[in-house]
Amino acid sequence: MPKLWNDTIEAHKSAVAAAIMDRTAALAASEGLHGITMARIAQEAGIGRATLYKYFADVESILSAWHKRQIETHLEALSTARAAASSPLEALEAVLIAYGDTLRHRHNHSLASVLHSMPHVAHAHDHLQSFLASIIEDAVREGSIKGGASPVELARYALAAIQSGPPNKQALLRLVGLILRGLGA
Repeated sequence: MPKLWNDTIEAHKSAVAAAIMDRTAALAASEGLHGITMARIAQEAGIGRATLYKYFADVESILSAWHKRQIETHLEALSTARAAASSPLEALEAVLIAYGDTLRHRHNHSLASVLHSMPHVAHAHDHLQSFLASIIEDAVREGSIKGGASPVELARYALAAIQSGPPNKQALLRLVGLILRGLGA
């Protein structure tokens, strides 16, 4: 098959999968998880059930794929925040603020508990911790953070501190300032 044809088919498959994931997440957020069926998702997405099953085996696999995509988007935003900074300390502050903003816009409680119990979340958290530890290591090397503990320990501290998900931007900025002081900035 010509490359253009393959690209068109892949783009179509990707668009259908994205529509399925988005519609399922919207249903789960508005109505909860208990009433969602594959038949309902197919109807809401405007596709047949057979087509839906070609993409996903069950509701959980759809939500898992949607959540993985959300996490990837958040991690890309954190990488962008880091790249835009002019120093490691500024990068750490920007990443913590961006992550805190993400936490302030969490899913509803029942959906979050299901999504965050999935195996891909542990991998994403490990990635986030390593990412933050590398920024902290750069800041220690530069001398803008005193260190005293390993970068991984300091990253754990920062993540634990920010997990409360401050209710507003001002509280988030105060919290990030406290975290940076706690890290020895």
